[in-house]
Amino acid sequence: MKVVLSIAGSDSSGGAGIQADIKTIIANGCFAETAITALTAQNTLGVRDILNVTPEFLENELDAIFEDIRPDAIKIGMVSDKNLIKSIVKKLKQYNAKNIVVDPVMVATSGSKLLSDDAINTLVNELIPLADIITPNIPEAEVLSGIKINNINDMEQAIKIISKLGSKSVLLKGGHMINDANDLLYYNNELVWINGKRINNNNTHGTGCTLSSAIASNLAKDYDIITSIKRSKYYLSNCLMQMLNLGSGSGPMDHGWNFKEININDWLHD
Repeated sequence: MKVVLSIAGSDSSGGAGIQADIKTIIANGCFAETAITALTAQNTLGVRDILNVTPEFLENELDAIFEDIRPDAIKIGMVSDKNLIKSIVKKLKQYNAKNIVVDPVMVATSGSKLLSDDAINTLVNELIPLADIITPNIPEAEVLSGIKINNINDMEQAIKIISKLGSKSVLLKGGHMINDANDLLYYNNELVWINGKRINNNNTHGTGCTLSSAIASNLAKDYDIITSIKRSKYYLSNCLMQMLNLGSGSGPMDHGWNFKEININDWLHD
């Protein structure tokens, strides 16, 4: 079984972060490991509190993982502190980590910035150059590229700018009212549109975490970048199409849509 490590924060409501990553990795047929960067107290209505781990503790988590069950791919989600990003970079280099997927979580759904300028600079200058693929959405791509994205032409201009930051490939996620969930991939100096279908579901908590974890899972299973993205978009679309409706705000998705009801008849005895 292939092994995928998620380096991210814990979401107490279970819809995003580490919890979404574990569910996604299992649903995509891999073994999930975690290095937790922060604890969050949150639900579908918002985040109440965040408690970051120390850089020393994060490094101990990563040492424990790499020294025993080495991951075949790594997904990195929200890391809000520049010193934690530096610790991640240090350990990825130390262990020569492969198949690194960075979801550059910088802007909340509300539009507020989640990272300080120092943390963004460290992310851009030190972590992104180690990535095999980064998966910004439109607001994050605007931060990374420095341009406003209002249409498809802007997406194509922005992704070329972002590609110069050093990751091997960039997946600029569509949506955000620009198109029908069509994503743009920049890979091997080529632009590739990967089409998707907009699903009319307002419960989208954890979509970014889920997609990046699915991509990492497929890379771990030795699929190429384009195939990994297509398989991941298929999985995410089905998570959304279940129309799960939990909570009072933007709710979570059904990560386990591909699991069947367990049949225990053979184990039952009169």
